[in-house]
Amino acid sequence: MSVRLGYGSNGLTDLRLDDALGLLADLGYDGIGLTLDHMHLDPVGPGLAGRVARVSDRLDALGLGVTVETGARYVLDPRRKHGPTLLDPDPVARAARTGLLVTAVRVAADLGAHAVHCFSGVRPANVDENTAWELLADALGPVLDAAQASGVPLAVEPEPGQLLASLADFHRLRALVGDHPLLGLTLDIGHCQCLEPLSPADCVTAAAPWLRHVQIEDMRRGVHEHLPFGEGEIDFPPVLAALAALGYQGLTVVELPRHSHAGPRLARSSLEFLRARLAETGTAPPSLPAVPAGPDRLLAPRRLPGTVRGGRTSC
Repeated sequence: MSVRLGYGSNGLTDLRLDDALGLLADLGYDGIGLTLDHMHLDPVGPGLAGRVARVSDRLDALGLGVTVETGARYVLDPRRKHGPTLLDPDPVARAARTGLLVTAVRVAADLGAHAVHCFSGVRPANVDENTAWELLADALGPVLDAAQASGVPLAVEPEPGQLLASLADFHRLRALVGDHPLLGLTLDIGHCQCLEPLSPADCVTAAAPWLRHVQIEDMRRGVHEHLPFGEGEIDFPPVLAALAALGYQGLTVVELPRHSHAGPRLARSSLEFLRARLAETGTAPPSLPAVPAGPDRLLAPRRLPGTVRGGRTSC
């Protein structure tokens, strides 16, 4: 079973969303990691339900799968990057982040997304570690309830420098929420290279039971910098082989959020790189079109077998 490749919209912020979707479809990607943000699909702007419906129709027309990502830098607070977080000591501010994630779950259900990505945030200096973990588990309660109701899993990402930074931290959160069945994991392959004791390929295997979303880029040990493929230290064929061996059929999304100025070029070269490495593993489908593909390209199914898009929401 081959790996389904996507590209993150946070690396295409200089393009309109409609143009970004068309670009990825023409290149031959299977889907998009769609960050809810003001330039593409604003989760706090007016008329969200109608805008979601239009994006859903466009995804259907192009045959693109989707993961909903929530890493927008200033979508809630124009002055604080990623603020407020799930760890904010102010309950009103913390509730705003929880509310955004609940909205993201509802949007994901309407788009037929296979997961909603999120992260913990950085622990504030005036919050001790044990309290921070309690705040995180409590703030995620309504989000997990929404995930349960919609059937869309939440995929928490270990992020270097944040409270939940590693696979071990993910398991700490699992214990705090009673191993909730809708709590899954976003595994960023670069982050594995950056700080995990296991190799990136071994991280994939270790994460298998909880894996709901994958992000991929190059990176160097000990340096949290998302790099284009070939500029870091990761050995990619074993990583891709491990994903294929698991039968993971969510999206594996290229994550280059600081390279939007070169987004179209990097979307093309990233796909070429990953296809070549997949071919080395023997797991690439034989029918892959050349890059770029024409309008008659073979389209991957948008939703996984047995899944259904939720009803349109008024969120």
